[in-house]
Amino acid sequence: MNILIVEDEPIAAAQLAANVASLRPGAKVIAVCDTIKSTVNWLKNNPAPDLAFFDIQLGDGLSFEIFKQTGYNQPVIFTTAFNQYAIQAFKVNSIDYLLKPIDRSELEKALLKFESLKQPVSSPITSQALEEIIHSLKKKNYRERFLVKVGTHLRVAETTDILYFYSMQKGTFLKLNDGKDYVIDQSLEQVEQLVDPAQFFRINRKYLVALKSIKDVITYSNSRLKLKVQIPIDDEFLVAREKVKEFKDWLEGKS
Repeated sequence: MNILIVEDEPIAAAQLAANVASLRPGAKVIAVCDTIKSTVNWLKNNPAPDLAFFDIQLGDGLSFEIFKQTGYNQPVIFTTAFNQYAIQAFKVNSIDYLLKPIDRSELEKALLKFESLKQPVSSPITSQALEEIIHSLKKKNYRERFLVKVGTHLRVAETTDILYFYSMQKGTFLKLNDGKDYVIDQSLEQVEQLVDPAQFFRINRKYLVALKSIKDVITYSNSRLKLKVQIPIDDEFLVAREKVKEFKDWLEGKS
């Protein structure tokens, strides 16, 4: 049995190869590729392996691009650090999947599954299936709650209850829909990466506002916009001039 390993972590590739050799002494790892580009090049210039292990996320993109560029339709076992719910979309299109770190017993089960197929040739993954897979994997799990400080105590603030985040006097705060303000440990830059960009927008250096908190948008001087928000603090919520177009697109739900 000839095996191709597509993995961009050398240690993980070596461990997988060693485990396969231990479980199947007759198997031969004929190549290890670490990028989409190198894999595509290898597949175009060599006979197809009997079985391939594809890491999902490589340094130059998702390994599903390999199918697009080569039409590869041989049996594949995917390896991934994503949880099992994120990869249900492609489970039916592969022999199996293995979650990292790869458990030896799970690897054995995957190999047995492959060997149990009388004609181990998987159906080609359609373009539509590939798009659905890539879309599901690109979905990000955004922060659902933040830990806030209340004196010497800690409490949980649900993201759905937050009207806006703001910076003040070297600290970062959030405003809840009950009117209370709490300090958080993250910087505004960090918070911006944690929350859903469809629901929160960074209007300037000081404010990250929730869509639901905006009551009115007013044309302001110097091509800027002024916002009226729920429960404002004693300050103006101005959309920076360079962000105006992006902000308008965001209001319209454009990506």
